[in-house]
Amino acid sequence: MVLVSASDTKATDSLVLDFPQIYNAAVDLIDRNLVLGRAGKVAIHDDLGSYTYAELAQRVNRFAGALTQLGVCMEQRIVLCLHDSIDFPTAFLGAIKAGIIPIAINTLLTSKDYDYMLRDSHAQVLVVSQAVLERFRPILAGQPFLKHVIVSGENSGDYLRFSELCAAASCEFDAAPTSCNDVCFWLYSSGSTGSPKGTVHLHSSLIYTAELYAKPILGIQESDLVFSVAKLFFAYGLGNALTFPLAVGATTVLMAEHPTPASVARILRQHRVTIFYGVPTLYNTLLASADMPRRDQLALRRCTSAGEALPADIGKRWTAATGIEILDGIGSTEMLHVFLSNRPGQVRYGTTGQRIPGYQLRLVGEDGKEVAKGDIGDLQICGPSSALHYWNNPQKTRETFVGAWTHSGDKYIENEDGYFTYCGRSDDMLKVGGIYVAPFEVETALGSHPSVLEVAVIGHPDEDKLIKPKAYVVLRPGALPDQGLVTALQQHVKKQLAPYKYPRWVEFIEELPKTATGKIQRFKLRSTTKPSPHEV
Repeated sequence: MVLVSASDTKATDSLVLDFPQIYNAAVDLIDRNLVLGRAGKVAIHDDLGSYTYAELAQRVNRFAGALTQLGVCMEQRIVLCLHDSIDFPTAFLGAIKAGIIPIAINTLLTSKDYDYMLRDSHAQVLVVSQAVLERFRPILAGQPFLKHVIVSGENSGDYLRFSELCAAASCEFDAAPTSCNDVCFWLYSSGSTGSPKGTVHLHSSLIYTAELYAKPILGIQESDLVFSVAKLFFAYGLGNALTFPLAVGATTVLMAEHPTPASVARILRQHRVTIFYGVPTLYNTLLASADMPRRDQLALRRCTSAGEALPADIGKRWTAATGIEILDGIGSTEMLHVFLSNRPGQVRYGTTGQRIPGYQLRLVGEDGKEVAKGDIGDLQICGPSSALHYWNNPQKTRETFVGAWTHSGDKYIENEDGYFTYCGRSDDMLKVGGIYVAPFEVETALGSHPSVLEVAVIGHPDEDKLIKPKAYVVLRPGALPDQGLVTALQQHVKKQLAPYKYPRWVEFIEELPKTATGKIQRFKLRSTTKPSPHEV
């Protein structure tokens, strides 16, 4: 088990973990609970059952043994494309315990994406949920590195079956002699602006996120029952539903299906969830849904949001409905989890909160120098959970990881109190009349109108080829997409922001293009060259 040195607990901003010479992240996260007498406590609920910490430990050992029996060696790689169930932590932690590197990938991608990832990673094993297997079938035969396919589910066809492999392996396994500085796992980035990037993390990364964020900021405890909308293959979900609960002996609920207001509401009520990790889109749709639980049906004590900035109006409405604040924060695949967040009792909706002790933040201008308080700058982070590099991508590595600093690609303003306000992605910022306009600022203003459900703002050239804001709006049921509403929305923005920031065009659409995490894909909106019939 990793220990925090006593001298550092009084100075959290310089927290240093005392890693033993031999350190394995899976051993740490599992064994700490067995040592503390939690063997009989439920660690995980999934769609098919409940599993204690002792059962999870045995499953992890069995999968580690199964991999070694297949001939997979330390530091070789396996790809995990798994829905959220007991098999994900079994495979992820089992591989880590064996010194093998698991690569968690998105279950919602295409055959082309999967072909790229398998080839790029040189993975020897694919572990895949039965429901996703069909998207792999067209590309499996031509893989130059892949040796084994393991299917999680009842029907594995001609491939190896996950449950049978584990059942045939021993429930005892001696962990690989890894160190805190060895490569532990990868996560592939979304690849929204190019090919996905394999983000390489160390054995120390997981526990640092728990010690720096989950315990002191989130306040997670052994008694908590947690549920994350973000899936385990995302950095946000991996911390929420695996690292954090295991680090304190809490219980996590895993749900394989795509989260909807109905399914999320059912989980919150049925399991009496105490910590709910959401995303802005889900909070918004849940509030607008008839499935939204009543306050007396909830046991929540903490809610978080990440993935994209939380509009202030959504936060305020959620608190009014539930009595619980949303701790909006920001993390990244590169930093593994949240490094900037609001705190309980100190929430300022409309901001992403304050720097988390243990991380250093700076805002840099176009000249490469730090900007003054109150000015927009590019956010850079320095902290112990940073990825080592991008696999097989030296150019992107050099652009993102510069010395001790990681470039986030986000623009922020820091006020005198140390609160950071999101201004948009660096490549989404608009210059209107030579003045920066943050799309998120305009989106927040539009989103506070009662007719608007969701909105995205991009730059669009006018007849003189000058860039002006354009809004894509998803309306609430019953709202009429006519010129009167366009004018009302434009006036609504002008009342809240400087006049030059109002959207010159408003296009009403059925839904916004998004990633699997709910992030708006503005580049798809920018690629639209012709107005739709709904543009007015």
